Amino acid sequence: MINLSKNTKQPLSLIYLDANATTQVLPQAASAALSTMETLFGNPSSSHITGLQAKQIVDKTRQQAKSIIGADEGKIIFTSGATEGIQTAILSALVNAKATLNKTKSYSLLYGATEHKAVPESLKHWNKILEINAEIKAIPVDEKGQLDMDFIAKEVPNALMICTMAVNNETGVYQDINFLDQTIRANNPNVAWMVDCVQALGKTDLALALTSIDYAAFSGHKLYAPKGIGFMYVKENAPFTPIIAGGGQESGLRSGTENLPGLAALSEIFSMLLGQSEASFTPVKTLHLYRLQLVSALTQAFPEITFNHSFENSVATTLNFAIPGFSSKEIMDLFDAANIRVSSGSACSSKVTRSFVLDAMGLPAWQSESAIRMSFGPAMTQTEIDIACNRIVSAAQALVQSCLTLGTKSIDTHTMNTNSITDKTELEGLVQFKVGGSCSWLYVDKKTQSALFIDPLPEVSERLQTLLTCRGLDLVAVIDTHGHADHESCRNSIAKKLLAEQQSDSLGWPADAQTTNIHGQKYPYIILGDKWLIKIATPGHTDDSISLLLCDPITHSAEKLQVHYAFCGDLILMDSIGRSNFSTSSTPAMYSSLQLMNTLIGKDSLICPSHDYHNEFTTCLETEMTGNSLLRQVMNSEIDIEEFSSKKIKMDKHIIEESGNEIMCGAFTSNLASACQKVVVHEYDSASLTKAVQKSSNMQLIDIREPHEYALQHDEKFTNNVPLTRLVQFVKEQQQDKEQEFVLVCRSGGRSQLAAQALGRLGFENVGHLKGGYALHQY
Repeated sequence: MINLSKNTKQPLSLIYLDANATTQVLPQAASAALSTMETLFGNPSSSHITGLQAKQIVDKTRQQAKSIIGADEGKIIFTSGATEGIQTAILSALVNAKATLNKTKSYSLLYGATEHKAVPESLKHWNKILEINAEIKAIPVDEKGQLDMDFIAKEVPNALMICTMAVNNETGVYQDINFLDQTIRANNPNVAWMVDCVQALGKTDLALALTSIDYAAFSGHKLYAPKGIGFMYVKENAPFTPIIAGGGQESGLRSGTENLPGLAALSEIFSMLLGQSEASFTPVKTLHLYRLQLVSALTQAFPEITFNHSFENSVATTLNFAIPGFSSKEIMDLFDAANIRVSSGSACSSKVTRSFVLDAMGLPAWQSESAIRMSFGPAMTQTEIDIACNRIVSAAQALVQSCLTLGTKSIDTHTMNTNSITDKTELEGLVQFKVGGSCSWLYVDKKTQSALFIDPLPEVSERLQTLLTCRGLDLVAVIDTHGHADHESCRNSIAKKLLAEQQSDSLGWPADAQTTNIHGQKYPYIILGDKWLIKIATPGHTDDSISLLLCDPITHSAEKLQVHYAFCGDLILMDSIGRSNFSTSSTPAMYSSLQLMNTLIGKDSLICPSHDYHNEFTTCLETEMTGNSLLRQVMNSEIDIEEFSSKKIKMDKHIIEESGNEIMCGAFTSNLASACQKVVVHEYDSASLTKAVQKSSNMQLIDIREPHEYALQHDEKFTNNVPLTRLVQFVKEQQQDKEQEFVLVCRSGGRSQLAAQALGRLGFENVGHLKGGYALHQY
């Protein structure tokens, strides 16, 4: 098998900092569960000795739970976890409320705007099922995540139930339970009140019997117990409706044979919390010191870091932060490469998803989109914190590998698996930057240390300037292919900083450009190393649209252009033609522009549009004409301008106007989309890849993560590193050898699959990827 630890240096130890998602089961808890499965396996409902022994575990764990949460007066009911507890509490409260509804009155159900989604979704579900039809309202929070008490005081008199959170799972922000209690009961003594206490267990002191809380939900796997075990607190005399009926276990409150191994493990955790075990958890005061140490390391690693919550009102075990200029996915990928596990505040996709918690707190969009959560539990040790801090600083230094930062700090080689992670990788040729579906293109000529930037996006402006400084590159030009409708160009700001002396037109084309003659027509061009960049007017999408052809120098006006890349804006996109229904669009002009491009660039030149909505990276006319009948008809002169205009107008009518926050600039239709299905690529696992490598002497194994990820740690069999940002350059270099066998790998298999599909779409015949990536195949 492909053994991703064989022939490599000692793999990095795991640093797990995602305890708010789940925790490992502590050895003591695992041992207790295993012992129970093997020796105390009886049914607690059985009256024989084995059953009585089992029941003793249940009773002991219940009494421990009462002590820990300060609930001597209430009931403890064991559940499968917090979600079941939340469901049971909401169902119980609403069934009771329904019996007392006044049909002439309007009611509401209140929940904190930063609650875990299990709460509002459960409220919606049971509100509908029980046909209560109350209005569900989110209680606003301030910039520190504190619930709006004035809102509660105003709304709670008409509320059937109010749900709040003891500690937030994303930010660690805790609420003032006593203040909440006073506010709620002063305005509605009888409203049902549920508190999600999942993140509070073991991190804060709880005294539920001293409050008027009716229900509280807890989960074992957030505090070193196995998944599938939890419990809920129910205040004495609070309304209760069992969500699971059957054999009458848990005094008829929750039927089903008890999860005895889970309870035994939970009991062991409780013993540690209560000081009844030889093992113990780290005191809260020390946990605060751990957090300060992590903060110091993060600030050293990322000097511009922004923390998304106040430390004054959050538990010691949670940090939520954002790093300017980096998406949450980029930081997650970086940390994963360093074998540090953290959580993202957004989804890992090309369409950025913001954190609803940080949005509710009113934080800027970039903080919400870039949020990273770092969390640990009370079993954390000083040794683990020291290793984590060293690893964080070292991982950040690897960003120098990709020139994403200008760091100069030395590396502690004892904490990393590479002695030269700050050595910059070679950079020559084309680099693609993507933000959502939009693309910017950087071309670098290594010999002259010069570069040009095409279709600049504001989100990558600072990254560009860092890269130019890091590489010592001179910017020759920054050019837009047209006036973009879906975003504001940052061309002027970049030019002002880096090309202050250069005179240019409105799109950035230099005024001192030379001209050349091609097929009897004059075109302006600028020189970049040993290549020319030729400007071609290609109106249609907009009246100012241009295409930029990077080609070999022209020695004779009649010779065929050797075009390496055609930056055509939104004239031709993957699986599409640019839309032509803007006020400055022209379908006749687009017809002429398409035919001109066909004449100039040929069938194989790589097209680099300003949008890539489906992660296909690049294309060429041969590929596009295969799947796009309208484009093929234009290029082969099978239809005239009038017929093209008619068909194009109909096509544009079916454009999906927006994708997320983006205006769609391509004329995609359902028929066209169905005609452009994803290419099926070969998926390997470790065993099948081992056999394939042994069978083939010509197979190339390629790691397609970014250079900083690759530098931190990689399998040495994957000797080539071709990051996605440079995949188009790779395609150009390999165009003449599309039969070569490639197998791609990345962190989790997502990027490698996209890259493999893109290569397959362009005619590469033997491309596969390692399914699950490094995540499923150990280093």
